[in-house]
Amino acid sequence: MGAGVTVRKAPERAPSGLGVDALALWSSVVDTFDLEEHERALLVEACRTVDLLSKLDEELRRDGVLVESPQGVKAHPAATEARQQRIALARLLAAMRLPNGEEGDQQASARSQRRGGVRGTYGIRGAVS
Repeated sequence: MGAGVTVRKAPERAPSGLGVDALALWSSVVDTFDLEEHERALLVEACRTVDLLSKLDEELRRDGVLVESPQGVKAHPAATEARQQRIALARLLAAMRLPNGEEGDQQASARSQRRGGVRGTYGIRGAVS
């Protein structure tokens, strides 16, 4: 190919069986970003988590957030699971390190998020000055 010619990759196909909300997430990410394989794997899991959250939401809408149990009224198990899945989704999306896309902050949207450990970057003693 000659200089100045760009090869456009074929659009990535979404995994089969995704629901409407998960497909929307998939499309919004793959239409905007070129993903590496590990990022694609995280996105697949995030989409599956979105699907699970949709199913849990349907169950909660049908049954209500409180249920009777032998111990009395308690939170619906789907509500507890939804909370855990929201945490997992947030972690999956954070692990992808997509730019935050805030307007007015061109530098932040042009690079991936950078996160350091609580104590900063670790180095090998004696090897790093």
